[in-house]
Amino acid sequence: MPEIRLETTDTMAEKTLKIATIPGDGTGPEVTAEAVKVLEGVAAIEGFVADVETLDWGGDRYLATGEIIPEGGLDLLRTKDAVFLGAIGHPDVAPGILEKGLLLDLRFQLDQYINLRPVKLLPGVETPLAGRGPDDIDFVVVRENTEDLYCGVGGFLKKGTPDEVAVQQAIYTRKGCERCIRWAFEYTRQRNSPKKTLTLVAKTNVLTFGHDLWWRTFQEVARDYPDVKTDYNHVDACCMWMVKNPEAYDVIVTTNMFGDIITDLGGILQGGMGVAAGGNLNPDPGGVSMFEPMGGSAPKYKGTDQINPIAAINAMGMLLEHSGQPAAAARIDRAVAHVTGTKMKSQAAGKMGYGTKAVGDLVVEALS
Repeated sequence: MPEIRLETTDTMAEKTLKIATIPGDGTGPEVTAEAVKVLEGVAAIEGFVADVETLDWGGDRYLATGEIIPEGGLDLLRTKDAVFLGAIGHPDVAPGILEKGLLLDLRFQLDQYINLRPVKLLPGVETPLAGRGPDDIDFVVVRENTEDLYCGVGGFLKKGTPDEVAVQQAIYTRKGCERCIRWAFEYTRQRNSPKKTLTLVAKTNVLTFGHDLWWRTFQEVARDYPDVKTDYNHVDACCMWMVKNPEAYDVIVTTNMFGDIITDLGGILQGGMGVAAGGNLNPDPGGVSMFEPMGGSAPKYKGTDQINPIAAINAMGMLLEHSGQPAAAARIDRAVAHVTGTKMKSQAAGKMGYGTKAVGDLVVEALS
């Protein structure tokens, strides 16, 4: 993929956004190409320079070299303003190798402690919830992203025998809980929704140690935000209410494990993984964040021009929103809503009424 340098004036040169793209596996390079195409179009309109460097990290590189993240790779990413990840998952690489060695390792090494998942139904997109429309499904999940069961603490005893014991430990720290919860309160305040409500989702009645820490931290941080309403759901109740009354939610803050589950439910409510996007944020000064479509690498569609690029384009919009280009992000949001609402027949691969590249072209055309 060529580097994008939209050379214009000296003033624009001062507004350079340095982005690393990791197109990844399967259809990842195809959707990344469309997201970068939209980036190029919106940069020209809004007047900034997008300096894009493409990295070949993924299954093919791993099979050829045995490397997942090459030496010096993390230092390279730390020089960027943001990272865009297309997809990972290669049919010739055992499950878990790339997911842990690339996606999880980047989250942990770059301390991307916020996973941000908007759940928003776009115009023209079908939801499995009967009688629901875009006004009913518009909330955000803030998921803690670097602790819980994903820390990999545990082990086996007598593995492979009838007496085998497996232990997997969830890790929670006061620092990890508080920085996620406090960010969620700030986000709820700035989101400016009429609801202005932050809901903690946990399981305090059963997970009486780690989730008690979450509960106590939530109550203490809430004192600093008297303008934000608070609520609490057990995770099982949350899953029911997301289906029954999605309009009740504004912002949800939750643990890593539960967030992984309920955001996939949210993705289906908003029309499927063809539209769902997310961000792995390090919002601290100098932190590097990573944005991605939520769908997998879908290798069976590789090279067929059938995969839906809308999720990747939405992820690029999120990247711009959190990298100092909110006007560009809003322009992408409007363009995507126009295309889903007036052009596309479906969000399912092969049923969109257009090919992958054509959908990207439609979004670019709608930017202006």
